[in-house]
Amino acid sequence: MSTGNEVMVETREGRRLAGRVYGPRDGDPVLFIAGAGMGKSMLFGEQVLPRHDIRILTMDRPGMGASDPEPNRTMTDTAEDYRTFIQALLGTEATSVPVVANSQGGMFGLALAALGFATALVLVSPADETQYPAVHDMLPPENTQLSDLAVSSPDDARKVLQDFSAKSMEDMVISGSTAKDSTFYTSEPFLTRYRQALSEGFAHDGAGYVQDTMLAMRPWRINMSAVRCPVSILFGEDDRVHSPDHGLVLQSRIATATRRLFPGEGGSLLWTRAGDVLDIVHALAK
Repeated sequence: MSTGNEVMVETREGRRLAGRVYGPRDGDPVLFIAGAGMGKSMLFGEQVLPRHDIRILTMDRPGMGASDPEPNRTMTDTAEDYRTFIQALLGTEATSVPVVANSQGGMFGLALAALGFATALVLVSPADETQYPAVHDMLPPENTQLSDLAVSSPDDARKVLQDFSAKSMEDMVISGSTAKDSTFYTSEPFLTRYRQALSEGFAHDGAGYVQDTMLAMRPWRINMSAVRCPVSILFGEDDRVHSPDHGLVLQSRIATATRRLFPGEGGSLLWTRAGDVLDIVHALAK
């Protein structure tokens, strides 16, 4: 299992942003935004990166891993930190890059695209915006309870989230998955990588995880009409975790979006069909 090359970037304010680079040194750069509670060690397609000539760039979001916390960060702030990170690695002339975002990381991918910093965006099993009315109406009350609390009483919601740990997140994901997904998540080398990514994600007493999840549960305030790059939304047909309609409402909100369902696949789609994801990145970024 590759650990990639560690990199450290400093923002204009003097904060540190930690990341890793995986794949061929001269491969085409692709930013990967991992999901809930996962840091820079999370990766996909490790075995096929050379064949696709792709170099994956990952980053600990502020308050995760070795990245310094930013107590008041917003969705836009996080997107700007990704921009700073990418330009530090690729040069300021790198005004946009292809982006792959998974699960809860999808909202940050959309925020980057709305800022014009994505040449293409591939959303793999993206988590829906729970407070978007059309999505909220499809969900049972027990699935919106914490999200509703984040809107009505943010401090109380933060207290609930602060009780989460890397172990409880792992247990929740695995227990809530299909048998096929659970088997994959508990297999090696994925499980070792997942646990390392979670240990990064829950650093600083889980501050970064709590911030991310509060942003995810409240209205996103992303200008979807500003997303001009091609967007591909990918779901496994057996995924019952990330979206009640497999991204149909999300697709309707983005003028440049297409959607594809993979039969027989679930929430682990990013890893089980990594080659297809990278093929789509190449096709969109042409």
